[in-house]
Amino acid sequence: MDQPAGSRRRRAHLVRLLRGGSGGRGHRRLHPAVPRHHRPVRRARVRQPDAAVLGVQRGRRAGHGRRGGPRPGDRGDLVGEGVVRPEAGASLIRSLTVDRYAKDVLSAGWQKSHLRQSRDVAVELDLVVEFDDFCGAVVGWENGIVLLEDRRGKRRGAPFGPGFLLEGQPVALRAPLREAARKPAYTASGSRASAEPQKARVALPSRIYVEGRHDAELIEKVWGDDLRHVGVVVEFLGGIDDLPAIVAEFAPEPGRRLGVLVDHLVPGSKESRIAKQVYQAGYRDTVLIEGHEFIDIWQAVRPQRIGRRAWPEVPRDVDFKLGTLAALGLPHADQADIARGWQGILARVGGWRDLEPQLNTQVERLIDFVTQDHLE
Repeated sequence: MDQPAGSRRRRAHLVRLLRGGSGGRGHRRLHPAVPRHHRPVRRARVRQPDAAVLGVQRGRRAGHGRRGGPRPGDRGDLVGEGVVRPEAGASLIRSLTVDRYAKDVLSAGWQKSHLRQSRDVAVELDLVVEFDDFCGAVVGWENGIVLLEDRRGKRRGAPFGPGFLLEGQPVALRAPLREAARKPAYTASGSRASAEPQKARVALPSRIYVEGRHDAELIEKVWGDDLRHVGVVVEFLGGIDDLPAIVAEFAPEPGRRLGVLVDHLVPGSKESRIAKQVYQAGYRDTVLIEGHEFIDIWQAVRPQRIGRRAWPEVPRDVDFKLGTLAALGLPHADQADIARGWQGILARVGGWRDLEPQLNTQVERLIDFVTQDHLE
């Protein structure tokens, strides 16, 4: 049945209104069209990997959807995409735990453990460092201040200590350590010893004679280094009764001098008369005879070195050495006892301080006399 034209027009107009079309002048759209760039976009959900499960999605196998089917675009056979295809019986969980309490967090110094520690560096010339905003090379230091100079020639002083940067690392500049002054070494006679070993020297033609073996051993122990340094040989005579003949045989002359050390050289003694004979023979300029007042060289050792205030008095009719050993309570039967007794006394002598001053003076005079022609 045909509808009137007016009904058809109203129906078509209603359809256009419902579809969002133009309803003619004065009519508004019921559902206005939204531009494409204003429409909301449904974004894909990005799953974060689980820290306890690597490559396996929670609650289902890799490569399958919520209902067990594979999702379009899944790549379950690749490792590194967040999904793996596990084998039968393989462990699906890998432990990624970190022990945050391996160390004692409350141990001493934890407040500054994160700070960079400065290391000590000895300052030296041309060392390039930074201090505050100044960078320069070390050109000197004095009184606790180090002087820096930059590439433009500008200088700035900074105190020693922390606050410097060396190659980007914090350092504390310190003054260079001074080498401790070497304590001077001395010989047993009190002379300054050489820091370096000396070459052996050829013996001089001059000589020093002493009266006995014990005299020679004492001179060697105290003045041996000095005598080797100057090249003087010491010989013992075994007595001075034949001294005038020995001097004549030696034939002293300038450059070939002779020094003699005798015991008990006091006025009126036998030793003083023999020394006078030598000088009267015309050898006063090339021979020097020195002596001490002691009966024997033993008494030239300070008595305190053997634990006594003075050496014992020995009667004139008793051999001095045997009488001394007897007074000291030591064996004194024969020459072997004398040798052992002397070695015990000599062992207590360490240097010139253990000897009587007059012996030190006389020996030094003899050394100076026989070396005066050979001074360098």
